Amino acid sequence: MKTAIITSKSSLNHNTGSGHPESISRVASILEKLKKNKKLIWKNPVSFDKDIIKQAHSSSYVDTVENTFPEKGLVFLDGDTVVSPGSKDATFDAVGSIIAAIDGVENKEFGAAHCVTRPPGHHAEKSKAMGFCVINNISVAANYLISKYKYKRVAVLDWDCHFGNGTYDILKSNENIFFSSLHQYPYYPGGGTEHEKGDHNNALNIPLPAGTSSKEYFDAYEHMLKRLKEFRPEFVLMSAGFDAHKDDPLCQLNLESRDYYEITRRVLETTKQFCNGKVVSILEGGYDLNALAESANEHVDALLEFN
Repeated sequence: MKTAIITSKSSLNHNTGSGHPESISRVASILEKLKKNKKLIWKNPVSFDKDIIKQAHSSSYVDTVENTFPEKGLVFLDGDTVVSPGSKDATFDAVGSIIAAIDGVENKEFGAAHCVTRPPGHHAEKSKAMGFCVINNISVAANYLISKYKYKRVAVLDWDCHFGNGTYDILKSNENIFFSSLHQYPYYPGGGTEHEKGDHNNALNIPLPAGTSSKEYFDAYEHMLKRLKEFRPEFVLMSAGFDAHKDDPLCQLNLESRDYYEITRRVLETTKQFCNGKVVSILEGGYDLNALAESANEHVDALLEFN
């Protein structure tokens, strides 16, 4: 089976303004790196019924977002979440990308997929944009797997440096989902302590101090893998943030680019007997362009090796 990259030119039209860390060049740097790999197949997002989004977000929030995108200039949805005229297509194409990825895996077009999209999603809560994020793509995907494909055990793994507060907010009450986040703490956006376990003991948050090394990170990661194996997921979704890299300007964890290969490989090895490599990831954070491109490439290499 192949590994697919799902992306859209609209990601390059989501203008966040001069100096904003969540910039157009993020996706451009990843795509430049990945296009050198001839083993990948490339796909575009699909159109979808907007009601799919309303499984994760309130109807009023989705309606408000649709009417917020400006015809010119920039609009702030919160202190650091910015949208522009090109952001509407980018936002909904990000959702369409992860839907295309899931459908492609289910239809056996490819074995796994990585969605190179923006804006990111894991900070967006049920009724609130936050932290560069507008729609919580990974939560939409989890609900889509359950509603359309009738999965009973979906794992959502978030290894962005920042706690996936929005994903936790949306998914914590769903007993068909296991959510785990490894993140720097205390740090933005707050929350993500080990005491936040979901409504059905279905969440494992692993807070890590600033300065955490690769070895310390993987020691903690083993706790997540143990819970993941106990959960026996039928499908794995990954919030693929690459900002725990030692060179990232927005975090203080100390991972190397190669560590993202290992982060991915260990999940694939742990879950292969349950889901046979059914893995879809979507880009979250990562703000040093060289580290971001290298780390995303390592992640994709692991997906390719397994498939």
